[in-house]
Amino acid sequence: MSVGGGTVRERLRRLVEHRWFQRTVLGVIIANAVVLGLETSFVAGPADQVLQVLDDAMLWFFVAEISLRLVAHGRRFFRDPWSVFDLLVVGIALIPATGPMSVLRALRILRVLRLADSVPSMKRVVNGLVAAVPGMGSVGALLVLVMYVSVVIATNLYGAVAEEHFGDLGTTAFTLFQVMTGEAWPDIAADVMVEEPSAWLFFVVFILVVSFAVLNLFIAVVVSGMESIEDLAEHEERSDAEVMDELRAIRAQLATLQAELATSRSGDAEPEAEPAGATVPATAP
Repeated sequence: MSVGGGTVRERLRRLVEHRWFQRTVLGVIIANAVVLGLETSFVAGPADQVLQVLDDAMLWFFVAEISLRLVAHGRRFFRDPWSVFDLLVVGIALIPATGPMSVLRALRILRVLRLADSVPSMKRVVNGLVAAVPGMGSVGALLVLVMYVSVVIATNLYGAVAEEHFGDLGTTAFTLFQVMTGEAWPDIAADVMVEEPSAWLFFVVFILVVSFAVLNLFIAVVVSGMESIEDLAEHEERSDAEVMDELRAIRAQLATLQAELATSRSGDAEPEAEPAGATVPATAP
């Protein structure tokens, strides 16, 4: 029974890892994204019913695909974060989107994110972003600290002269966030500089520190994460190539040894040849 089960599991593993199967899943994901987009254009009518039937059929296709992968990989399925993500996305789509849960209907579009798991290049990009999360957290904490200090300073300095922009901590935080993005900050600075001509110094320093320094740290961390993932992928490819070369060399050596062994055995099996000119001794009369 266990032998048969193992055979079935191995066949399923070869099936779900086959190229044509993965390409089929990728095509269904893309088609499902198109269907979900079209459903927003056809709110009611026969077209909406057809799209709903197609959406349900694709959903059950994803359920069958996840089930096959669960059986094929067993416990290893839950060790892969992408597989767990696929399971969660399909599970959310199975929840009845009625009543208070109707908001989950909009979350069906999350199934499109499975493209990140199906396309290797896109998967490497996402893995790079995930690898950069710890560094991004540290940069984010630094940004929050710098923003808080700037908010308190700006509220104390310009709260009285530009109350619409710096009247309280919340208003100041939104204003400085707008300045950080570079949107309409000259107009904000001009309103403050009517009463405080030296306010340009605060805005220039704030933009240099936050926009040009801290925000660029995010880019540096992400690029570093991408490079680490690319280096790891190249190392794995190089290791795989070296292993394949070693296997080929071992196979060549085994073939040579087998040929030599076969030759030696055939030599031992041949009978000794009689010397030329040998005569049979005559028998006594």
